[in-house]
Amino acid sequence: MHSHDAPTPAKDSALHGSSDPWRLVYSRRPTENDRATLESLFALANGVLGVRGGLEEGGSRTQGTFLTGVWERTPIEYHERFPGFARSTDTRLPVADGTRIGLRLGETLVDLDEGEWLAFEQALDLRNGYLQRTLHWRSPTGVTLQIDAERIVPLHTPNLVCIRFRVTSIDYSGPITLESALVANATAAEQGDDPRIGARVAGGLSITASDSDQVLATICQRTQHSHIRLASGQRHHLPQPGLTFARAIIEDGQGVQQHYAGALRPGQSVALEKYVAYAWSMPEGGDAEAALLNTVATSLEDALNHRFDAHRAQQASACASFWREADLAIDGDPSVEQALRFNLFHLLQSTSRDGSGSAAAKGLTGEGYEGHYFWDAEAFILPVLALASPQQAHGMLQYRVRTLDRARAHAREMNHPVGALYAWRTISGDECSAYFPSGSAQYHINAAIAFAIRLYVDATGDTDFLVHGGAEVLFETARLWHHVGFFNPRRNHAFCICQVTGPDEYTALVDNNYYTNHMAQQHLRYAAAVAAQLADERPQDYARIAEAIGLTEKEISAWLAAADAMYLPVDPELGIFPQDDDFLDKPRLPVAHSGEHGHRPLLLKMHPLTIYRHQVCKQADVLQAFVLAGNAIDKDSKRRNFDYYEGVTVHDSTLSASTFSIVASEVGYADKAYGYFRDTLRVDLDNLHGNTSHGVHMAAMAGSWLALMWGFGGMRPMNERPGFAPALPGAWKSYRFGLRWRHAHIRVSVDAAGVEYTLTDGAQTEILHHGQPVLLRNGQSVKLPLQAHASGPLSLKGVIFDLDGVIADTAVVHHAAWKKLASEIGIPFDDTVGERLKGVDRRASLDILLEQSPRAFTEPEKEALATRKNDYYRQQIERFGPQNLLPGAKSAIESVRRAGLKTALASASRNAPLLLEKLGIADLFDYVVDANHISRAKPDPEIFLAAARGLGLAPGECLGVEDAAAGIASIHSAGMTAVGIGQHQALAEADLLLPNVAAFDISLFTGQSG
Repeated sequence: MHSHDAPTPAKDSALHGSSDPWRLVYSRRPTENDRATLESLFALANGVLGVRGGLEEGGSRTQGTFLTGVWERTPIEYHERFPGFARSTDTRLPVADGTRIGLRLGETLVDLDEGEWLAFEQALDLRNGYLQRTLHWRSPTGVTLQIDAERIVPLHTPNLVCIRFRVTSIDYSGPITLESALVANATAAEQGDDPRIGARVAGGLSITASDSDQVLATICQRTQHSHIRLASGQRHHLPQPGLTFARAIIEDGQGVQQHYAGALRPGQSVALEKYVAYAWSMPEGGDAEAALLNTVATSLEDALNHRFDAHRAQQASACASFWREADLAIDGDPSVEQALRFNLFHLLQSTSRDGSGSAAAKGLTGEGYEGHYFWDAEAFILPVLALASPQQAHGMLQYRVRTLDRARAHAREMNHPVGALYAWRTISGDECSAYFPSGSAQYHINAAIAFAIRLYVDATGDTDFLVHGGAEVLFETARLWHHVGFFNPRRNHAFCICQVTGPDEYTALVDNNYYTNHMAQQHLRYAAAVAAQLADERPQDYARIAEAIGLTEKEISAWLAAADAMYLPVDPELGIFPQDDDFLDKPRLPVAHSGEHGHRPLLLKMHPLTIYRHQVCKQADVLQAFVLAGNAIDKDSKRRNFDYYEGVTVHDSTLSASTFSIVASEVGYADKAYGYFRDTLRVDLDNLHGNTSHGVHMAAMAGSWLALMWGFGGMRPMNERPGFAPALPGAWKSYRFGLRWRHAHIRVSVDAAGVEYTLTDGAQTEILHHGQPVLLRNGQSVKLPLQAHASGPLSLKGVIFDLDGVIADTAVVHHAAWKKLASEIGIPFDDTVGERLKGVDRRASLDILLEQSPRAFTEPEKEALATRKNDYYRQQIERFGPQNLLPGAKSAIESVRRAGLKTALASASRNAPLLLEKLGIADLFDYVVDANHISRAKPDPEIFLAAARGLGLAPGECLGVEDAAAGIASIHSAGMTAVGIGQHQALAEADLLLPNVAAFDISLFTGQSG
């Protein structure tokens, strides 16, 4: 429904001016509609505390400050309540906002909505992590001021906000007052027609005490139902003469203020440094107000001792460490690098480090989704941080460890006697979704957490995390699959999982959702592998964990049995993975393009049942499975699925574009990959979904980095090593990114000449380049071509040729023989069937042919049919001679031998030796493998592995030459470089694609002249 055949041009952005990759700049007077969006974009946070980017003297109604630990619990009202329904929801509340600094000239309060904005610039300094702003403003009476402000939410002090505010007179003479306030009258956004923002909050924060004097102003609050206590306070420093303390004000139910007064003349300025600190209790906590106020006072005293410039220097240092890890550079489009840095910065600042929380859907930038955590924290955000800021990834996982008991309780609510089911949306750990079809039914959140644990442990080697909670999470979530799924006798005892919802919320309560089944399979196998690893390496810790949760070897064996029997069908007509049992049977939704409904997703226009009855995806589940766990799936299958699901996906989820970009990169759709990358890159900068005002889209921001690293960079974790298969987008001259892997930092630099891998710090590390191992040593770089076929480390010693379609065109003979047999037994046969038979041995080809048969055939009947077809084939090849060699075939083989390399033939035909004799080239091969020597057909690697053994070579020392997709997949599975012969799109996964065998040049691989 939405495709990218060419790069998508950026929409007219609300952000104008500089394309400095380190500064995001807004330089015009914001409209009323722009204001809330800009507050989200320019928000600052530190993973615990978030402050929207409103102007200090602006007084915006959508300005807000948030804390991960301050939320309210509200009962969910149902007209009809059933067992297991969520009982309450958590809503993150806006807390006392300390950004407010009113400005008064004489007796007149400055109102920025009045007067003239002569010049304005608001800039987010991404390099150093702070917000700065300059406004030249002329009042309705004609006086002119320059207002400068800087703001920091320090990464090193999680409960602190720092502001420096300066007013300079251009032509004003007279008194001035700065009215610094803690505003505590904000309430959570109310519920409306858009379920993505707003809530019915019962209770909320109420003021229990407030105080203000010359030194300190404070407010104490508490929630009604979650019983969280909060204290906030502010203090000031006057960095220059011109202001003195004037008065302290306590406003009942509103907040507290401290005023500073002075006088201005043209050219003079006054300045104020403001520090705001917070302290809060745990839910149901017993912290007294006095203790919280003492924490606030201590934090403010420390902040004043360091002063603003010191805080800014510390912030810059913390940001510099992060940017060294990311190691980002784009040569070709400064706006792309700027957008990537902007997205990464929000990931850095909006994710908890201490395990007290995770990464909310909107971070700490707004009220969207009530501040809830979802599966995308582990599926999108953690994969970025695990390789860029492992401490933050660890903090996210610690939150899941901390809330494991709540997940166990949720599993019991869902009638599971053992195990744990994490809430679909939550803050506290309890389920907060009132609509279970797209809430509690999304069991796949357990698999996302397991994926995140695996990636984190692979990237860091942190087995201590496993023995201190991680393994328990992994095991408790894994054991739940046996209580959701079953071995279905109607599907040949395959393990089936029924009545669940995958990530695509436009298809709910289905049987055998592909993503869920696939990820459950990975989850079960990884849990069993971790159990075995800990039993071997940490036996005492493993015994403790197993005893604590009652885990037995019998249960682990059952996990593996379920994984091995997991139901993951392929549709025989389309050759794709059905999203679920019924998806392909539904009619397509008559919506031509996602743009038809503009910013309003279908979920805001149609009843859910209308959507569920149609073949339409909010995002593509199947493709998401490829991204997270698709290493074993061949690219041809991925391409077919991409082609199909692109046509039924409306991309109403901001998560969708990055997934499509990554898979498009992998299957060779470069233009589509870049177009989808642009979409995920600028979701918020261009407000593509119309709701950035609710807060930025954290997972989409993470998706842009994944589209760079996992998409264009081809990065995948493979057997505890990072693997790469980089490509260069046509719009760029070069790009660079970095990642942290096992205490080593790896820089990946890509340009038209190739890719350069550099170990910038750490011990020697092995990576994979197109599946081939490459050893990196500290401070050294390895330069390789982008395509694997020219890789220097191959040490090529042998070439293995296919026969049909490479050396001789016997495919037409096979095609004619199969077609004749099909006609005789009354089975339809067309070119599509014929294409599927290429590269496949006789018996496997017969099975494909008989798929269309109205009756079953016995084994003796099948043997007779295979023999009959072979007789037809042999009758034809008896007439063959050297004239039937494809042009250039003999020369290609001879050039390999002249280069001193060994040659082998790997043919699925049992008649290969006879055919070589007829063609007059039998003496050109050192070893021949045909179907008589193997038990498994291509794409299984057996035939190429057997050829390598016959030559006495390692698979990595061999090159395979094939004309069929199954053969290319077979070569790759054998660990060899693959050369494709032909023009078929199906061969795009080959490392080198040649139009015909005459174009084969062995010097491409040996460096020798032909």
